[in-house]
Amino acid sequence: MPIQDLKVQISTLPEQPGVYLYFNGAGDTIYVGKASVLRDRVRSYLSAHGASPRIDALLDDVESLEIIVTDSVAEALALENNLIKHRAPKYNVLLRDDKNYPYLQLTTNEAFPRVLVSRRVQRDGAFYAGPFLPTALARKTMLLTHRLFGIRSCNEVITGRRDRPCLEYDIKRCLAPCVANVCSQERYAEAVEHTRMFLDGRNHELLNTLTSRMTQAAKNEHFEQAAEWRDAIRTIKALRHRQQKMSLPTLGDRDAFGMRLGPAGVVIQVFQMRRGRVIDRIELVADTDELRDNREEYIVQIAVQQFYEARPAPPEVLLPTIIDDLEAVEDWLSERAKKKVHLSVPKRGNKRALLELASRNATIGYKARYSEEVVSHHAAMEILRVELDLATSLHRIECFDISTIQGSDTVGAMVVCENGRMMRSAYRKFKIRGLVKGQKSIHRSSSSSLDSVVGKPDDFSAMHEIVFRRYRRLLEEGGPFPDLIVIDGGKGQLSASYAALEELGLSNLIAVGLVKKKEVLVVRDRPDPITLPSANEALLLLQRIRDEAHRCAVTFHRRTRTARQLRSALDSIPGVGLQRRRTLLTRFGSVAGVRRASREELMTVVGARVADAVLSYFAAAR
Repeated sequence: MPIQDLKVQISTLPEQPGVYLYFNGAGDTIYVGKASVLRDRVRSYLSAHGASPRIDALLDDVESLEIIVTDSVAEALALENNLIKHRAPKYNVLLRDDKNYPYLQLTTNEAFPRVLVSRRVQRDGAFYAGPFLPTALARKTMLLTHRLFGIRSCNEVITGRRDRPCLEYDIKRCLAPCVANVCSQERYAEAVEHTRMFLDGRNHELLNTLTSRMTQAAKNEHFEQAAEWRDAIRTIKALRHRQQKMSLPTLGDRDAFGMRLGPAGVVIQVFQMRRGRVIDRIELVADTDELRDNREEYIVQIAVQQFYEARPAPPEVLLPTIIDDLEAVEDWLSERAKKKVHLSVPKRGNKRALLELASRNATIGYKARYSEEVVSHHAAMEILRVELDLATSLHRIECFDISTIQGSDTVGAMVVCENGRMMRSAYRKFKIRGLVKGQKSIHRSSSSSLDSVVGKPDDFSAMHEIVFRRYRRLLEEGGPFPDLIVIDGGKGQLSASYAALEELGLSNLIAVGLVKKKEVLVVRDRPDPITLPSANEALLLLQRIRDEAHRCAVTFHRRTRTARQLRSALDSIPGVGLQRRRTLLTRFGSVAGVRRASREELMTVVGARVADAVLSYFAAAR
């Protein structure tokens, strides 16, 4: 039961009044509750299974927990009501909202931009649109940019030298800028501009542009292209009323920045108060190695600038300390919000109380983030990054394993480790089907060694299939993609995995093989395996992830094999379903009894046609 996985975190909760929030694997708030003593109230859920169907369903969905401490139970009650109204959690009401506001990121800082779902806005030169509520709308909009404008979804470095387009081009979800003679950079830039207009809500301007292009295409008798523009126009018109807009703040609104700065990093929590009610809390974090300056004034100023880069500021912002360029930042915020914005450091009264509340929660968030266990996981991730010579930090690892007995009932499993924690809600299981629908033509371009095993019950083709199916699905859903893929196996399994990734245009994803018994890492670009000391933290982390994938695969294989063995021979007879099988077994006692029965005896139970089918089946089986 997932709630049991939070046992250690629950034991460290403060004995103070406050509000607790449960989240599912997708990061959605599914329950908000209040408590006079947070530790006691949340701990009671560990033994609450069986109390009611609603509680059972909640406990099965819970993947993570957050708390907000308050000064009194009365404040906790008020905050609980505000959060429930604002977030509409699944198990409080029959509605659902998202924990964090998702944005769509158009990576205009790349030569051939993509559209990605982002949980935070960064000053990286990309274009951000949103927020989108709920998260599903953000992903649907992202998929529309693929379908309407052909924006790519892969993470390849585009040079235009690819031999031929991938599957996304064939199903008309990408213009294929990877092949220069299919899509030029100018044509792709035009699609990017249309996408930007669409995401920016400039639908009227976009519709005029598309209508003009449709008319011109029709005049030139390019009717297929004109039909594509026509369909895009219809879709945009249908979705125009659902365009997400940022609501402007009203008088009396304010934000409070609470901060906890420590040796491991900084945690800032922003409490957003609207119409006198705290409706949300947003957390910003940075590790020590990411901070160029560890002065509180500098960190608070950077936090304010980055936080309001993508959202208008309320009329008043409460800060824990005076920042360096106070007047300049006020002018910048006022210009963006189109009204006067005042930054202040309150010394007393209700504003000071709100600021202290945010600071106390930032302290709790710091302790939770930089506990010994979390720090050790981050250290292992960093060691692994250095050993693999990767440019970016590792946060999400996906691991694949195959389980079979002599090619029978072959299955696969994938597990996910995020920031050192296994994400059980993200696990996936696969029954090996042989060729995946739509792959037959693709296999011809794969390596000859792989061609020879497609369709056969071996680890290579099975690994190829589950990797292909997994990331084809992620392409359709828009991610999230892992920072590292771990394959249980050696060079053969790793080559099969990369073949699947290349077919999907995802060859830039990093994969490594972890060989059993030898416990060495196999990397595509290195001729020799990487050998890590047995006590190395990175190796221990990979082994833990690999062992979890193996456990899931073996468990699923046993279940599959058992289910097959429990099937009755009668299930293969045409016309014999669940009810007739039960009737036959009840009447004749066993399958052997059914086999010995005469036609007349069978007819009295299932009729002449099915009786003949039963006799024919057993006659052929002799």
